[in-house]
Amino acid sequence: MTMEDPSIDAQVDITNLVCPVTFVKTKVALEELEDGQVLEVRLNPGEPIQNIPQSLKDEGHRVIKVSRNEDGTYRLLVIKGGLG
Repeated sequence: MTMEDPSIDAQVDITNLVCPVTFVKTKVALEELEDGQVLEVRLNPGEPIQNIPQSLKDEGHRVIKVSRNEDGTYRLLVIKGGLG
């Protein structure tokens, strides 16, 4: 974890899932958090990284960081919003 990363409250790995289950699992993980808490999502390139960040924003959450891991997967940090 780098200095600019906030503390992570929960993590979900959806690299072994396919759409739309990827978003459903991410959404369920967020529902378990309080507003303002941070969820770390590990996801695959392609459809998940193209769709999930935008879908989360559409639901009122705040995507604060997207980074690519050495193995080709992505790490997404999202703050739970109060609009969902």
